[in-house]
Amino acid sequence: MISLNYRDPRPIYEQLEEKLRRLILSGAIGEGERLPSVRELASQLAINPNTIQRAYRELEQAGFIYSVPGKGSFAGKLSGVDESRRRELREKLRSVWTELLQLGEDPETLLNLLRAGNDDAANGGRCPGNPQRRASRDDGGKAVSSAPAGQGDHYEGGTTP
Repeated sequence: MISLNYRDPRPIYEQLEEKLRRLILSGAIGEGERLPSVRELASQLAINPNTIQRAYRELEQAGFIYSVPGKGSFAGKLSGVDESRRRELREKLRSVWTELLQLGEDPETLLNLLRAGNDDAANGGRCPGNPQRRASRDDGGKAVSSAPAGQGDHYEGGTTP
């Protein structure tokens, strides 16, 4: 089951879209696997079906899922999605990088932050000693957890961080 944070300032459909995207990218939802119907998921999460439909529509437009009329929605092939997403993220990185430099951030500090992030990625994004917690960086460059221990996104096929 997918858990939503009602205190998160982002709209519910964006949270749902992100969680489903993660499940697909992590392989928890395999290529061609059927996603829960809009009604099923709306019932499980106790939210409006239109919210689920919007998240599914966004995922379909991004290429993460595809719909078959009368059959449902299914996880799509990620080959084209990966490159598209990488381009999108690179553009965001350029934008953030430029803004930080304009705000007076030291380029060497930014490079060190990227290197530290690369170290986390080599570790699968996990904090050493606790595989359930994702690592991120605080302002001091120290690894911190982005989720409480034992909490993750739950899906019928298992749990993802």
